[in-house]
Amino acid sequence: MSLRFNAIHNLTTKTDVKVDSAAKITGIFGSNVFTLKTAREFLSDEAYKSLQSSIKAGHKIDRSMANQIANGIRAWAEAKGVTHFTHWFQPLTGTTAEKHDSFFTLKGDGTPIEQFEGDALVQQEPDASSFPSGGLRATFEARGYTAWDPSSPPFIMEIAQGKTMCIPTIFVSYTGESLDYKAPLLKALDALNKAAVDVCNYFDKNVTRVTATLGWEQEYFVIDEALFNARPDLLMTGRTVYGHTSAKNQQLEDHYFGSIPERIYTYMRDFETEAYKLGIPLRTRHNEVAPAQFECAPIFEEVSVAVDHNSLLMDVMDRVARRHNLRVLLHEKPFAGINGSGKHNNWSMATDTGVNLLAPGKTPKTNLMFLTFFVNTIKAVHDYADILRASIASAPNDHRLGANEAPPAIISVFIGQYLSKVLNDVKERVSDKMDETDESLLKIDIHKSIPELLMDNTDRNRTSPFAFTGNKFEFRAVGSTANCANPMTVLNTIMAATLKQFKKEVDALMEKGEKKEIAIMHIIRQYIVDSEKVLFEGDGYSEAWAKEAEKRGLPNVKTTPLALDAMVTDKAKKLFEDNDIYTHHELEARHEIELEKYIKKVQIESRIMGELATSHVLPASIRYQNLLANNIRGLKESGLPVEAFANQTQILEKISEHINKASDLVEKMIEARKICNNMDDTRTKAIAYQSQVKDTFFDDIRYHVDKLELLVDDKEWYLPKYREMLFLR
Repeated sequence: MSLRFNAIHNLTTKTDVKVDSAAKITGIFGSNVFTLKTAREFLSDEAYKSLQSSIKAGHKIDRSMANQIANGIRAWAEAKGVTHFTHWFQPLTGTTAEKHDSFFTLKGDGTPIEQFEGDALVQQEPDASSFPSGGLRATFEARGYTAWDPSSPPFIMEIAQGKTMCIPTIFVSYTGESLDYKAPLLKALDALNKAAVDVCNYFDKNVTRVTATLGWEQEYFVIDEALFNARPDLLMTGRTVYGHTSAKNQQLEDHYFGSIPERIYTYMRDFETEAYKLGIPLRTRHNEVAPAQFECAPIFEEVSVAVDHNSLLMDVMDRVARRHNLRVLLHEKPFAGINGSGKHNNWSMATDTGVNLLAPGKTPKTNLMFLTFFVNTIKAVHDYADILRASIASAPNDHRLGANEAPPAIISVFIGQYLSKVLNDVKERVSDKMDETDESLLKIDIHKSIPELLMDNTDRNRTSPFAFTGNKFEFRAVGSTANCANPMTVLNTIMAATLKQFKKEVDALMEKGEKKEIAIMHIIRQYIVDSEKVLFEGDGYSEAWAKEAEKRGLPNVKTTPLALDAMVTDKAKKLFEDNDIYTHHELEARHEIELEKYIKKVQIESRIMGELATSHVLPASIRYQNLLANNIRGLKESGLPVEAFANQTQILEKISEHINKASDLVEKMIEARKICNNMDDTRTKAIAYQSQVKDTFFDDIRYHVDKLELLVDDKEWYLPKYREMLFLR
């Protein structure tokens, strides 16, 4: 019996894994995290204050304090049964990385001891040449460093019966170039903080720190593990390269927010428990639009912590799924014909005085501050839309963007009718002749126009890639497998650059004698005029919008290789160098890495398409072809008229046609791949893989294979079908 039929048979005998969850989430939340509250118990006053200062103000921890902190962390970890530690980091592979070392060591006289010193806490040396570097490191230049990031707390990972203490770190080369997602993100957050504080001080001198906040929404599919194992394409690529649409999919709209299947509910409770122990503040779970698709979302956190938590959660979800004999699919488009998965990034900014800078205020002054940051965000997206698009470019996300369930590749901003009216009022009423009376009246009118509960009065637009949703902006175009750090690095950097320019222009008007708030109004008006073409309220999926966007001069770059060009323009280099995020060498390296990643993913998909066609699809189709041919031959020999087996002949002809077409296209695809592989320039190679391999062959081969799936006897087809993967659990 094939893997497919074994999997289907065994589904009826599966028993749910028992999950013992705590009576209260608060009883386990953060129990495996070395929080400041925990640190208070295990550190001296001096060490605690040093750690606290580093976390809250970014102050460097000296080595003497590091030793004390390390001893406290080890004492806490050992009390929980931990034997090993690791520097946990996020290299440019798209996954996390770790190398475990034990606390165990030997003294000079051979006496065994448990030890964890400050040096081991602060820094380790992984092989930098073994991770993507885009040419920054050669094979013979192996040295690299992981360095502790105190802003993200140590945590304990429980795997099977073992426990490992993880130290969140950044990863840099021997020469100091960043080789991970985290280091640039921290720099971007620092740049935003400085720029935003300067602008906040126009309104409130008490603001000394601004932090960016992030609430991600993780979409995912869950299918039975045995069915997953019977699909080599899912195993190799994360998506089904073949598979005819099921008769029933999402057309009845009955899955979204429906009852959560019991087996999935058990799995959810299990991974949520693990997440709570790690301090991940999950709040929401529900069925998504497509069958077998679900979503979870946390409470907002500071961006760098939220990024760590999302990367950690994806790992936890995968591991926990396996103990339930399930597989979680995080790919952006695992199944054709139904909705793919995204990871909406809900972003805002908050001051250390407790103000959300993207939330309407209760006074005209606070609403002017809100309007300042609101308009600056729109201006940032307008000016740097190409770089923002590049930040979410990937081979799997290309399958999703613009596919009538996800935002299009055109970057636009949705703000709703209320705020559109506010911006229009500012544009029409602010003039060179504006005096203090006009300014005061406008401030009051703006205040009256902005609903206090904007989130309840503003409609939503699911087709917008960047939408204002009441007290935050939702960047909807981020892919489900993506590390949030990349789009967040770009978004916070472009915001920092725009705010710096805003302050420069306001200060210039004030130096000419303009009253501060009138100067602010003038620059806000100018920014509204300069960026209004990026505002769009309608259907982002429509062809009319694509034509309109082209008229407005908005970029519509649908493929990753071309979208990534924005990373290495003079504009991008100036942006990132001026804000001390990337050097131009680092940018070029990351551009190279992303292109290589694209090539490899498309290459793997192409290979598995060829392999499945040759070793699964065609043999099954030929077996059934022979059965039909023998049947027709027998009917002929029995003397029946041609009309008696006309339908069988018609089916045989169709099968033969699809076999020949699929086989021929696979051979041509292989030859096209060989041509691409001989190309030396990475960008040229990536474009060739996209245009000459993916775009030329993938859909055509799939068409013929999917037709064969419908024509061939079900018992001859060994690949699990969509109806089984999506509905059997």
